[in-house]
Amino acid sequence: MHDLPKRLEQSEAYWLIIGGTGFVGRALAEVLSRPAHQARRPRLLVPTRHRAHAQRLSHLPTVDVVQADVHDDGDLQRLVAGASAIVNLVGVLHGDEAAFDRAHAALPRRLAQACQAAGVRRVVHVSAIGASAEAPSKYLRSKARGEAFLRAADLDLTILRPSVVFGAQDQFLNLFARLQRVLPLMALAGGEARFAPVWVGDLAEAIARCLEQPATIGQTYECVGPEVLTLAQLVQAAGRYAGHARPIVPLPMWMGRLQAALFECLPGEPLMSRDNLDSMQVPNIATPGQPGLPALGIQPATLDSVAPGYLSPRHGTSRLEALRARHPT
Repeated sequence: MHDLPKRLEQSEAYWLIIGGTGFVGRALAEVLSRPAHQARRPRLLVPTRHRAHAQRLSHLPTVDVVQADVHDDGDLQRLVAGASAIVNLVGVLHGDEAAFDRAHAALPRRLAQACQAAGVRRVVHVSAIGASAEAPSKYLRSKARGEAFLRAADLDLTILRPSVVFGAQDQFLNLFARLQRVLPLMALAGGEARFAPVWVGDLAEAIARCLEQPATIGQTYECVGPEVLTLAQLVQAAGRYAGHARPIVPLPMWMGRLQAALFECLPGEPLMSRDNLDSMQVPNIATPGQPGLPALGIQPATLDSVAPGYLSPRHGTSRLEALRARHPT
């Protein structure tokens, strides 16, 4: 691992954001850079294997990027040793059993061990709604294993379980909007699967409040938006916002699985995998009685209040502009 920035070596402990160059991580860094949060926290350290992945964080004066591999035990131990709090955002949506285990189970297990060795207690871990050892998908079962490793480590732990996350540059609504710009119709399996989509700005704010509020230790929050929508409704909304709504042709699940298997054979990340379809068997919505964003003082945004601002060809905005609109400084 490259040396830590000199000012961090000589200063008080930092907050370590693992997975901080991703979609949620960038939003979190922007939220924590607002004056309302700056006064209550140390600097942020974001590790990345490739510095080019962190270019969107370069404009934030309170963020330091270090080249490191969190899957390397030596790098992870050095990063954790100087931290006063850690946020784990690492996640993958596609892959085989080994890939899911590496990201969602092995890394939390190694993170827990590194925290115990360094005497670091505060961890905020972002998991997923539906995580369970009995879940039908490899993704959700691996998320459950990661939660279990962290809980067993006797840390000052807070877990957040978001539904599907939307926002500017997301890989969800943007994908469906792009497809509808070029396809005459949308062949869709699992269209009745239910989601409560949460805006990335609200999820980032929730993470920030968990870091700053000791009362959240030991809690699990389900981070969902105020609406329950089917996958078909979300696809329709993405097309409508983008100005290219296409008819949806429902596919039976056996045909959807065949379609997903073909997608998995193509180069790059698949549009849909068989494991994604397995995950959608579990409703991606809040559990009755489980604390959520309102328990953190956050009134979640609706899809209509945010998504048209970045999907509409006439009113497209960046994520930072959306954050400023919702949380003016």
